[in-house]
Amino acid sequence: MTDDLSHILVVDDDLRLRSLLQRFLRESGYLVSVAKDAADARTLIAEYKFDLLIVDIMMPNETGLQFLETLRKTSRVPVILLTAMGETADRIAGLELGADDYLPKPFEPKELLLRLKNILKRAPKIKVVETVSFDFGNCVYDTEKKELLSKQGGIIHITPVEQSLLQILSDKSGQIFSREELADILGAGQSPRSIDVQITRLRKKIEPDSKNPRYLRTVRGKGYMLLGSHQI
Repeated sequence: MTDDLSHILVVDDDLRLRSLLQRFLRESGYLVSVAKDAADARTLIAEYKFDLLIVDIMMPNETGLQFLETLRKTSRVPVILLTAMGETADRIAGLELGADDYLPKPFEPKELLLRLKNILKRAPKIKVVETVSFDFGNCVYDTEKKELLSKQGGIIHITPVEQSLLQILSDKSGQIFSREELADILGAGQSPRSIDVQITRLRKKIEPDSKNPRYLRTVRGKGYMLLGSHQI
């Protein structure tokens, strides 16, 4: 997993390609979400902060160009368009609408990865003003250094998955994430059941009483949410 946990959204109506890119980009160290069309993408964008979008032009109901035109009214998130081979007019239109790059199909996933990395280097992650640390009674999570610190001094060891969970949940503290959502964002073989296990382990590190959690709460029938001491 990358240190900054760049979050990529793949928007394509081709299930096979969506799955291939999701797996490939996760294995390359990114958080990856997928959407089957523009409407699905908007729902995800309303819930999560993405660092880059990969959007297919030829989609039913609303094309990638129409989606991009609407998106640019409210967001400057980088966008790579996937175009049909030889559709020069679409590529030009996409660039005029504010696309950052395009890639004709079929393409090599490694080429997409290189283009993605170059764009992210030119467009640093958008920083949202947020709480720098979360107080969990006997410990504090530093969201900038991504470290769990004991108030008695020293660093409390957390695994990469635990770090990712803390970062995701603290980035939107108070928001409920279902087990399925967390498993999908984390990827790398995670499942709803494994999320339950990770949450249980994490509670033992941050909660004064892990059996009666105050900060990393279960919302019955919905999922998990994280609260800092200032929110309790």
